[in-house]
Amino acid sequence: MNFKIEVEDLGWIDGSLDNEDDLCLHGRAIAYIGENKLEYDATISATALYLLKTLTEDHIINEDNQMLPCCGFFMIPDEKLENVTIIGCPNGIDWSVIHEDDSVRLILEDGTETIIPISEYKNEVFRFADKVESFYKSCSPKKMPEDEYDRNGYITFWKEWHRRRNG
Repeated sequence: MNFKIEVEDLGWIDGSLDNEDDLCLHGRAIAYIGENKLEYDATISATALYLLKTLTEDHIINEDNQMLPCCGFFMIPDEKLENVTIIGCPNGIDWSVIHEDDSVRLILEDGTETIIPISEYKNEVFRFADKVESFYKSCSPKKMPEDEYDRNGYITFWKEWHRRRNG
């Protein structure tokens, strides 16, 4: 397989396995792209959503979020509450995802390229996203933020997630 993404040590920012106040899941992301292994302590929930977005959209390295972001502390819902933009710090690991017919081209920061059939890529993204969502479901329900904007950001995060995962 030319693309695989794993996660270890899933948990919340305080290091616990359950935290009803923390909306962002963290862990050690390990991405295998071609012959390359990329590892980073990332905001895994943001990584999963970014990967889901790349199933239908190109992602250009260093133009937006990182695929393995350090943090994602602010979720900005669009006006229709359909899509969310996650804002974090500039730290992380990134790569491009370019759609070409029935495949995707993954381009690393050093210029290394790997081409993967879209069906394989999609299966791996779904497997990863499902693992992340399963961890959320194994924890206590989240306390919704009192602030309406923050609450809408979190609700929109899951709305976009499920639309992209199940659509």
